[in-house]
This record gives sequence, C-alpha cells and structure tokens, in this order.
Amino acid sequence: MRHWTPPRCSSQEPSLEEWALLKEMKSWAGKASSQLDAKTKRLIAWLNEHIRPNGAWGIQRVIIFTEYRHTQNWLQGVLASEGLTGGDRLMTMYGGMDSKDRERIKAAFQTDPKNSPVRILLATDAASEGIDLQNHCSRMIHFEIPWNPNRLEQRNGRIDRHGQRSKRVLIHHFVGKGYNDRERNSEETKVGDLEADLEFLMRAVRKVEAIREDLGKVGLVIAEQVEEAMLGRRSRLDTRKAETEVEPIRKLFKFERDLEKQIRQLLDRLNDTKRDLRLDPENVQKVVEVALELVGQPKLVEARVSGLWPDPKRSKCPVFRLPVLSDAWALCAEGLAHPFTGEARPFVFDHALAKGREDVVLVHLNHRLVQMSLRLLRAEVWSQEGQKKRLNRVTARVVPDSSLRHLAVVAHARLVVIGGDSQRLHEEIITAGGPIREGRFSRFGSLKEMQDVLASATDDEPADLVKDKLLRLWRYIAEPLHQALEARKNDRTDGLKKMLGERANKEVSDITAILNELRQAIEGQLDDPYYRENYLPGFAPVEQEQFERNVDALRRRLTEIPREIEKETESIRARFSNPQPRMFPVAVTFLLPRHLAMEAR
Repeated sequence: MRHWTPPRCSSQEPSLEEWALLKEMKSWAGKASSQLDAKTKRLIAWLNEHIRPNGAWGIQRVIIFTEYRHTQNWLQGVLASEGLTGGDRLMTMYGGMDSKDRERIKAAFQTDPKNSPVRILLATDAASEGIDLQNHCSRMIHFEIPWNPNRLEQRNGRIDRHGQRSKRVLIHHFVGKGYNDRERNSEETKVGDLEADLEFLMRAVRKVEAIREDLGKVGLVIAEQVEEAMLGRRSRLDTRKAETEVEPIRKLFKFERDLEKQIRQLLDRLNDTKRDLRLDPENVQKVVEVALELVGQPKLVEARVSGLWPDPKRSKCPVFRLPVLSDAWALCAEGLAHPFTGEARPFVFDHALAKGREDVVLVHLNHRLVQMSLRLLRAEVWSQEGQKKRLNRVTARVVPDSSLRHLAVVAHARLVVIGGDSQRLHEEIITAGGPIREGRFSRFGSLKEMQDVLASATDDEPADLVKDKLLRLWRYIAEPLHQALEARKNDRTDGLKKMLGERANKEVSDITAILNELRQAIEGQLDDPYYRENYLPGFAPVEQEQFERNVDALRRRLTEIPREIEKETESIRARFSNPQPRMFPVAVTFLLPRHLAMEAR
C-alpha cells in the first residue's frame, strides 16, 4: 500500500500523485459501497426466508427500524436491487413526512394482507411515536439499535401491545457469529470490535426487555454505558446500582399498577349494567330502526358478509349497510369507509361479531347513529302535551295464544332513585300489568309471567275496530293499572335499598383500601434506611434539598390519610342516605291473544 504526506498548507494544491491517490481512494469507496456487509446479507436472507419464501410473497409482515434517514434510503436501494420493493411491497415511514402520507401508509400496513400488498415497513424512529402497527404484524428487526433504551422500547411497543393477534411477538437484533456460545461461556470480545459493539447492544436490549416496566433512571444508565462502549471505554453492562436505587420507587407505586384486577372488576360492572338496562344488540338495533322511521329516513339495508350472514344458526340478519341519509343524519356515515380501500363497510350492533374483523364496523352506544337515535326517542317520549309527536305512548300488539288467553295491559315507567345529596343513584324502566277479564284488571301472578308475555309480542297489530274498543276500556282500567305501577315502584325501591347499601359499603371499602395501601407504601418507604438517614449517595446539594422536601411531603401526606378516610366515608354515606324514588309513566302496551284478534277481524 502506498502512503502519502498531507500538504503543509491548506491552500496548497495537491500534487499529481496526491490527485491519483484521491481518485484511487474514491474508486475503493465506490466499490465498497456497492458490496453488502454481512449484516445486510443476513437481512436479505431472512426476508427471503420468512417474508418472500421461495420467491413468493406470503402474508407475514415485518417492520425494519433504522436510526437514521440516510441508512433508510441506502437500505431501501439495496432491497430494491433484490426485488423486494416492487408493487408496494415495501413502504417507508420517517420523520417530517406529510401527515396524510403517514396515515395512508399506516392504513395500508394495518389492513389485512389479503387486501393490502405491503409486507415490509422500513421506518425510522418517527414511526415509534404513538402509532399502532400490530393488527397484522408480529415481527420487527432493529437494523440499527438506538442508544436510548426508551426509544428502543417505543419501537417494540408498535407491535408488542394490546390488540396483537399473534401469540408470539418476535423482535430481532444483529449479533456476531458465535454470540450464543460466547454468552454461555461468559467470554468477552475485544473492546472496539464491531462484534463486541453488537453484543454489547444486545445485552442492553435484553436488559431493557427485563426491566421494561420501569426504565426510569436505569434507562439513563444504560444509555450512558452504551455510549462508553461505542467509544471503547467499556466492555460490560452493569446496571445493578441503578436498579437498586429505583426499587423503593417501584414499591411505592406498586398499588397503581394492579390494573388488570381493576379492569376485570370494571368489566363485570359494565356487563351487569348492560344486562340490567337490556342493552343487547337487538334492542340497540330497534332503537335505530324506529328513529330512522320517525324522521322519514330510509331503512337499514341487510348485507351479505362472509361468516356473518347468511347464517343457518340465525333467523334474522345481524349486519347492515347504511343507506344514503339526508340532513344531519348523513354524518352517521363517518367512520364506515375502510381506511385503506375507502370502500363503505357494513356494520353490526354486536361487539362479538365485529371482534377481530376489519371488514365490518361496530356501531356501539356512543356511535353517532345510536346517539342521534337515542336523543330523538328521548325527545319524543318526554315531549309536552300539545307538541307535535311522532312516537305514540300507547300501542297494541298481538301475541301467540300459547302465551296469553285473555286481553292484557302493561304500563311502563321510568324509576329514578335520588340520594341524600340530590344526586341520581339509580335509574331504570319498570313495568306492571295484568290480564283484563270482563272489563276488570288483575295483576300478573309474577314478574316473570309478565316479562314472558311481553317477550312473545309480535309486530302484528289488531284491527282499528279493536283499538277503538281498547280506548273505550281505558277509563275503567287506568286507576288500577296506576296502582299496580305504584306497587311495583315500592317493591323495586325496597329491593334497591339493599343494593344501594351494598354499593355504599363497597365504595367505602374501596376508598379505605386504596388509602390504607397508600399509607402502608409511604410507611414502608420512610422506614427504608435511605429515608431514615435522610440521605442518598451521589446526590448533589440541590438534589439533596429536593429529596428532603419530598420526604417531608410524604410525612405530611401520611398524617392526612386518617382524616381523608373519614371525610370520604362521610361523603359516601351522605350520598346514599335516605334514597327517594321518583316515577315517571312512559307508555302503555295492550296485548291481544291471536284468537281474539282473529275474532275481532
């Protein structure tokens, strides 16, 4: 190899020999840049093995992270030369790109591989900031590992998160050949070698995974030691001291992390409420259908969707398409378009039918279509006398003879229970009624009997002549029916008192447990030797002062907890004290056995 001496003055022109050397070096650089290193070759081999096996694209997807945009551009060119980018098989995401393009790429990557061709997402760390990419991807490759462990965890969180459908999430990193053997034998590589750097980063990655619940101060230590390793000043990763120092903080906030148990309890309460309020998909669908009919909008259109309808196990279609609605109702179509294809999707009212599917939309209680329908029906039900009404409060329905032998009537009312602080504690719809024999009203034998009869009612109505007879009958049965409704209100209120008392006790128990757990955590923290000595090694004077203020604040908080428990208990007891029922009649339903309806016709 030839050597040359740089000129003594920066303004001196290179000699012919120097120019020749520069050209030769440029040629070497050009040749080197066109030659793939072992890491890139391994990446290409992996892609051809798992993403495009035997030259055919499969359904698997992968995210490849680079730290720098320059690396991303270079790698994109390399993969293009290998035929891995054509036909939108590869897309890129990076910082500074247009937000619309970003959302378009996200939608393509989140769409079922059967409908979207993209298989490889080449991304910089801009894609690790608050973007969900887990729908159809469970593999990730860190082509470049960031020094900051928090950024590494952010990357992993794009697919290792709630909603991931795969049982295993695979995160890949590059290491030198023989890494596993060296790890088993505790062998060290030479500081400064590429393999040593890769292996050090791999240890940092494993440490991040091990303590991902709380990186905090440990993450800063890892970042510092990674930097030292890259500068050739360190060969081993050591976070023991930092982990020891953050352990008390982990214990202090442990009570905040028991989220799974709280979520289960809230889910149980939600299911109980849905059952009590009869918020099943069929009833929500009925609300929407009635509302659309009242305002003169087109009916929902039944849709054929594979796996949902037709279904021999179902008697009614559960999936629909939204017709073209007018005025403010047209806004109900928002969100139905597929984010990638733009096609209008059918929808369902049943969460179970929409779970794991992207070809249908769940119209839930908070969806605009349901909310507008509910607002309309509430306005109709509670509209004042004299106002234009489109919803009648009285109806007559035909029931099978097997369910009822005589004419019957049922009254519906809204029951609201008010607490001691005038706040609503409970609300539900109650019913009361019974058969009418020879013009006289009597109550049903049981609540279940009445519910069974109501459930058997058809959409068929009796003739107008029969309806006229029922109206003339009303003055004879109105008062006893109202008395039955009052009796039902009193019975239900008595039952609710026990339930409300249990709710009050549970709220007191919950807040007491939370505050006592906080008290125990603070006491345990203050009993720690660090806190007893009021000193932590390595703190600067300013940090030490802040530490002392924090300790004083914890002690004050500890003294406040007993009084806080008393105050919260008193507030809860006052809210649930002396519950008062309020009843508001809503509607009346006449139930006519089919044989009586036929005779009347």
